Amino acid sequence: MDEGKKRQLRRVFGYYQGVCFTIINMIGTGIFVAPKGVLKYSCMNVGLSLCIWAACALLSMMSFLCSAEIGITFPCSGVQYYFLKKCFGSVIAFLKLWTGLFLGPGIVASQTLLLAEYGIQPFYGSCSAPELPKKCLALAIVWIVAILNTRGVKEMVWLQTSSTMLKMAILGLVSLTGVVILVRGRKENVERFQNTFDAEFPDASQMTEAFFQAFFAYSGGDSFMFIAGELKKPHKTIPKCMFTAVFLVTLVYLLVNISYLSVLTPREILFSDTVVITWADRVIPSLTWVIPLGISASLFSNVWCSVFTSSRVNYIASQEGQLPLLFNMLNVHSSPLIAVLVIVIMASFMIVSTSLIELINYLFFVFSFWTLLLIAGLIKLRYQEPNLPRPYKVSLPFLLVTVAVNLCLVLIPLVKSPKMHYIYIVLFIFSGLGFYIPLIHFNLKLVWFEKMTCYLQLLCSICLPDESDEQMTEVETVKNAAF
Repeated sequence: MDEGKKRQLRRVFGYYQGVCFTIINMIGTGIFVAPKGVLKYSCMNVGLSLCIWAACALLSMMSFLCSAEIGITFPCSGVQYYFLKKCFGSVIAFLKLWTGLFLGPGIVASQTLLLAEYGIQPFYGSCSAPELPKKCLALAIVWIVAILNTRGVKEMVWLQTSSTMLKMAILGLVSLTGVVILVRGRKENVERFQNTFDAEFPDASQMTEAFFQAFFAYSGGDSFMFIAGELKKPHKTIPKCMFTAVFLVTLVYLLVNISYLSVLTPREILFSDTVVITWADRVIPSLTWVIPLGISASLFSNVWCSVFTSSRVNYIASQEGQLPLLFNMLNVHSSPLIAVLVIVIMASFMIVSTSLIELINYLFFVFSFWTLLLIAGLIKLRYQEPNLPRPYKVSLPFLLVTVAVNLCLVLIPLVKSPKMHYIYIVLFIFSGLGFYIPLIHFNLKLVWFEKMTCYLQLLCSICLPDESDEQMTEVETVKNAAF
């Protein structure tokens, strides 16, 4: 280490970097996979599927506004953990942390599988790529991301910027091409949007599954909550980043879906392995191999960001004593090395053992469950501590609508179509109590683990972080407000 240089998380994200970070997290696996899922569960009703995309945009914005209030009121990284601990106690906070230990790697695995699918598909032409090469490529990618994550944040800003520009350029090409096709008014293209609501309407459970798929595409807009402690002037930066990113992404998503439907029939979309490649083959055959490779390159930063945000939650939880001390140690590049490695190792197991579509339904059910608790905690805090300083305050109707929507997304699958995997997820969430009671509540010490901590600290050259005066003041302010 240079003399006088401290190991600590630094505030390096400004407005532009914050917008890029939010867009990267939102535009990822979802928009390239969810159109198939939305059409499938909406019974290939074109008009209804577009309404679901628009409705999810509005409902997601309400959820992000609620998240913005939490992030601005408690401006530190991993604020969800602090907030749940304040509102519902350490047990609920630990259960969120427990599911996050698997939810974060699950998101990383889903994004890496999609990246590998688009990266390898051009080499197989019209045939489906075999699973083994895709999973081998996904494993190689996720470990490259692990190495980059251990190199710190500042050095990777260029990746965010270039990835955002590439991603918006590809989706912009798809969107504008669809608009041009409709403006030209060819009969076969325009007819696809006539009598769009004539198809069969789905039942409640199918509608919920369709919302799961669309919501998954919008997830990531609240990613600023994970990096609030590394944002410059978070009180001003968070709302600006959120509104800019969500507006751009919503506009692009709607235009991309219209573009798909103007060229392909719902059945072609549903049975296509990769929708954007099928679309490109129909519209711009010369770019059939360029677009998937561009998507793969742009999705690389999504994997990096997912590992980044998940490691920050584990880092903060370790500071509070609910994860081993190793998660709180930084390397010479001010990166939580062990937290990154654990996430990548678990993501590797998920890549080998699961498929992409399975991961989406599992992940978003858990996401809806915890979003419901976060918003309920926000309402609870309004009445318990009305005088708590809130630089930004979301209106109560938005809070109530967000609670109602997430409650439906949690209860309808359990009541209307009680598939066993939902039951397994609920049981898994509460299985965290088996670790909380002996290790946290009774503070059981494992001698062998303490010895392993010393060995790993020496092997990986990691140590506990230093705190600057500014960071100490902010952290203490958050803790005093929370506890």
